[in-house]
Amino acid sequence: MKVVIVNTHDIQGGAARAAYRLHRALLGAGVTSKMLVQTKSSDDYTVHGPVSFFEKLTAKVRPHLDRLYLKWYPNRTGILFSTGLCGSRKIVDQINALKPDVVHLHWINEGFLKIEDLVKIKAPIVWSLHDNWAFTGGCHIKWDCDSYLKLCGSCPHLGSNRLNDLSKSLFEKKARIYKSLPNLTVIGLSKWITESARNSALFSYHRVVNLPNLIDPSDFFPIDKQLARRILNLPQDKKLILFGAMSALSDVNKGFNELSAALKKIRNDDCELVVFGSGKPEVPQDFKQATHYLGRLHDDISLRLVYSAADVMVVPSRQENLSNAIMESLACGTPVVAFDIGGNSDMITHGMNGYLAKPFDINDLASGIELNFVSTDSLIKQKKISSDINIRFGSSAIIQSYKSLYRCVLENDK
Repeated sequence: MKVVIVNTHDIQGGAARAAYRLHRALLGAGVTSKMLVQTKSSDDYTVHGPVSFFEKLTAKVRPHLDRLYLKWYPNRTGILFSTGLCGSRKIVDQINALKPDVVHLHWINEGFLKIEDLVKIKAPIVWSLHDNWAFTGGCHIKWDCDSYLKLCGSCPHLGSNRLNDLSKSLFEKKARIYKSLPNLTVIGLSKWITESARNSALFSYHRVVNLPNLIDPSDFFPIDKQLARRILNLPQDKKLILFGAMSALSDVNKGFNELSAALKKIRNDDCELVVFGSGKPEVPQDFKQATHYLGRLHDDISLRLVYSAADVMVVPSRQENLSNAIMESLACGTPVVAFDIGGNSDMITHGMNGYLAKPFDINDLASGIELNFVSTDSLIKQKKISSDINIRFGSSAIIQSYKSLYRCVLENDK
């Protein structure tokens, strides 16, 4: 079986990391898998990206071209919105030239593929949803907007009060294209996004299945806490709260404001904050806790160390699908506190391996953090938390489900 994994990046960003892990797991399971990306950061020869100077330059220009139409909406919010109007016939030609049995799309934005390109792909398509973009009029995070159930327009993320705006035209274009793709199978990575996709107007004609990301137990497992802290130069005698995300301090969806408010309510004076994914800001945050900024971590070894060094991981996002950070932290035996939204409950069992706070309740979030300070801290508990997440999301089990889905797709395509 030959599979082509398609994602804008190979290892930069949550969707990329998840797609790359699947790609590597497929290779390990005997599947001929290749990954096609717009921006390649790894040196993996099984990942195909731009080669020539012109291709690399074009890859840098496409994201800007994709955002041109947004200039007409000066009142838009900071939520990511992609037009899907910029793509490349050459990318489609590359996909078809590889002659795959199945094309597995993941996050295809920033001008990588446009909606019309999907019709030109000859093999059956499987599409993993890492956010809401595929079934909305362009926003990646819908929050409480339910226009996707019928028809987008007057988009709050565009700051638009016109029904016939960009979101409506993009929604209608997706509707036309999707109806011409009978060989499209949609994967919801969490139960929440699976249900959202099934209820959406755009995917009402397609099969939508729930199949999660996977994690390799050989990459994420508990490390001795004292050793991890010594390597990272973190204090041995403090309770450490961990928070991390790309652009963690500037992305409103990642919940930094909610975390900041919760930290002010923490009564325990013997704790400190560790932040990764962002460097120390020019103007330091006004925390009562001492804060350690680790910046961007670029490999799984560094991530494994920081998860193992912490007493509790906090993921206060306002919307989450199936968070890599939650899965990775639990695989390293560190409990996670998060709001009970999106796909968080797929991984966090309240009171067992973490705490699910009432959505956006700052007091409950703070209570969850403090509760995990006083919980039994032992290697036995760490291993139990790690073992549980690996049983449910470990690569050896999940990869068989993906192979079964591919076989089913091929059978239906005959």
